[in-house]
Amino acid sequence: MALPATLVEVAGHRLRDAILSGQLVPGQKIVEEQLCADLGISRAPLREALRLLAQQGLVEHLPRRGSRVADWSPTDILQLFELRHVLERHAIETALPLPDPQNDLEPVRTALDRMDHAQDALDRDDAHRAFHAAVVTLADNRQLDFALAPILLKLQLPMAKNLREEARQRDPEDGIGRHRAILAALETNDAAVVVAALRDHGQLDYLGLPDER
Repeated sequence: MALPATLVEVAGHRLRDAILSGQLVPGQKIVEEQLCADLGISRAPLREALRLLAQQGLVEHLPRRGSRVADWSPTDILQLFELRHVLERHAIETALPLPDPQNDLEPVRTALDRMDHAQDALDRDDAHRAFHAAVVTLADNRQLDFALAPILLKLQLPMAKNLREEARQRDPEDGIGRHRAILAALETNDAAVVVAALRDHGQLDYLGLPDER
């Protein structure tokens, strides 16, 4: 039986959902008094939740001014995407050809299916991170997995915005389609094909950033 969520977990979940859904926008001040009243909690669990969200790159603490939603610069975002691509490329060039593609790719398929059936911003973002983590995990390199994890967390905010804008401007299925293309490339078991698919992933299309790929 699952244990009941703690006050920190409840506050963190609500805040993360508000940030990833766009209810709270980058740079917006987080008003602790209002959140405490809305959630019916004291400041202690709220501040612990804010600390944990800061570790994920979703919240920034400002000296003597409280907290605000993280506001990554275009350069920061481009650099994070480039770092993700470097790690993914290394993983693919190390892992492929896979000895048993049908079974080895099952975690990637599972994450893609979860993206397809996501009910909210949190679930969609978790599935998206799981998809890219599963691609890198194919290399069976724990240190590579550890290196990727904080990058994926910091990309939550720009990726959530990208997926929202894509769904607003185009068919919501397009985002899933881009990831299906990566899975299809993986199924070829050809590293060059997969690296090209990852590079052409289109993750910057709806962020209003220059695509330096």
